[in-house]
Amino acid sequence: MAKSTKSLPSEMRALQVVEFNAPYELRTVPVSKPGPHDLLVKVAVASYCHTDSMVRAAVFKSELPQTAFHEGSGTVVAVGDQVSSFAIGDRVMCGIPLHPCGECEDCTGPVESHRQYCARIGGHIGVTTQGCAADFVIADARSTTKLPDSVTFMSAAPLACAGRTVYRAVRQTELKPGQWVAILGSGGGLGHLGIQFARARGLKIIGIDARDEGLQLSKEYGADAVVDARGGKAEVVKKVQDITSGKGVDSAIVLADHSEALAAAITRMHGLVVQVAQPENLSIPFAELIFRDIRFKGTLVASPKESEEMVRCIAEHGVKVHTNPFQGLESIEELLGVVKSGRLRGKAVIVVDPEQIEAEKRIGAEF
Repeated sequence: MAKSTKSLPSEMRALQVVEFNAPYELRTVPVSKPGPHDLLVKVAVASYCHTDSMVRAAVFKSELPQTAFHEGSGTVVAVGDQVSSFAIGDRVMCGIPLHPCGECEDCTGPVESHRQYCARIGGHIGVTTQGCAADFVIADARSTTKLPDSVTFMSAAPLACAGRTVYRAVRQTELKPGQWVAILGSGGGLGHLGIQFARARGLKIIGIDARDEGLQLSKEYGADAVVDARGGKAEVVKKVQDITSGKGVDSAIVLADHSEALAAAITRMHGLVVQVAQPENLSIPFAELIFRDIRFKGTLVASPKESEEMVRCIAEHGVKVHTNPFQGLESIEELLGVVKSGRLRGKAVIVVDPEQIEAEKRIGAEF
């Protein structure tokens, strides 16, 4: 029997995909009850991600209607009967994986950083199960992260995927303080976070972007050098070589589609490229793999422990999330207009419950 606050509503507003490649619809739907391992979260902020466009385009073949957005933050208002790690009133960043099998090697094996790879998982919120663009969302307690008092709902929502993803990508480079990392797509929602996480680890950073807004954001958030990708591959390689005294970067993180060949070219021999962007196919010159021993590693969102480590990093180092807030679920078309314009700096978010935003100011939330 789930424990909950009194008098929860039976219905809620939800922004849903009801037809692929069609506009979202704001609908009234039932509020779900949490299962044994679940949390019912009253959403404060929902964040838009590139993955949401993939959901609408039927890439994941989601069952419709599908409540949108897999990035969200809010307050726990009900807990499943097997949940002991969360209580009603906890401020949280919603976990994306929902209902892992709990039996496979990724779920039970010794490598905690593989927990998010369960192949028999029940789904992912906002992708194949109902998402955060609603008044309430069901999240799995096993992948959800408590927020320190200093971390705001506004920051936590985009961190749920973008933050978790790029934090793990920086971690996957396994670089030591003082080494060089290049971030391709450094001025986007993931990129400006990646710069800050890399700085927190003592790395030297080259931000690479193809937009004026992205280059400026990369500078603002602490890249040691920025390179305009619009100059073409040869010019970018030359500039990176000049910056790194002819060696190339020790590792590169690819956040921009179709940048894998450029990432390999600017990475030193025997270096590592961490692939985050998801084009349908990767194109890597064989000479980079065979003659220069450039290694590629893919990465997914952070595991539960890595996610906890990330929020501690944010609280300790004051990592800032550049957000573009829109008020209310009904503002979705305005948000999409800014996203499509190419002028977006950082992340676009929807404030679902402004009362929670006001309430957290009393506990000193600032990052």
